Amino acid sequence: MSRYKTEQEAFWTGEFGDLYTERNQGERAIAASIAMFSRIFSCTNDIHSIFEFGANRGINLMAIKSILPEAELSALEINQKAIAELKLFNSLKVYEESIYNFHPDYQRDFVFTRGVLIHLNPERLEQAYQALYITSKRYICVAEYYNPTPVEVEYRGFSEKLFKRDFAGDLLDRYPDLRLLDYGFTYRRDNNFEFADITWFLLEKAQNS
Repeated sequence: MSRYKTEQEAFWTGEFGDLYTERNQGERAIAASIAMFSRIFSCTNDIHSIFEFGANRGINLMAIKSILPEAELSALEINQKAIAELKLFNSLKVYEESIYNFHPDYQRDFVFTRGVLIHLNPERLEQAYQALYITSKRYICVAEYYNPTPVEVEYRGFSEKLFKRDFAGDLLDRYPDLRLLDYGFTYRRDNNFEFADITWFLLEKAQNS
């Protein structure tokens, strides 16, 4: 716990996080990520570097590699089992630290989260938003559970481990140079892909920022 600032981080570095990493794998999961990110990247251009906050074992990055094979990929993660899986990737830069402590060595064209902000302590979200913003050269994508107002939801029998809100709206309110490019929804009952009910938002920085 001493390395981390919140009980949520300690939770994800422990046994629960290990079990999540074991569950979070398979070709169907990669295929679903390819379907989602193909749509997202269709709204972008000139992406040469990508950074994922909370990458777990790298399912999203595997998908992105198949879409943008020449892009440089980087990942931040705190669970050691997941980090061991990430280190099996060729040419993947892995950062083993808290999002709250992260200061980018350089900016990336495209920065994103998928199912990460929902698990952070709401009182620390400002630091997470800042990490996303300062790491991004141009695009920020947040793919999370959406709710128009902040709400806590029980998560697999645990309290204070999952929080829904308008994360993209928070970012737009805090950083006036961001604009909304597109948004979409993935549905858990999709006929072809193994999705969760996630809403994604693609934001872009003003080009002179």
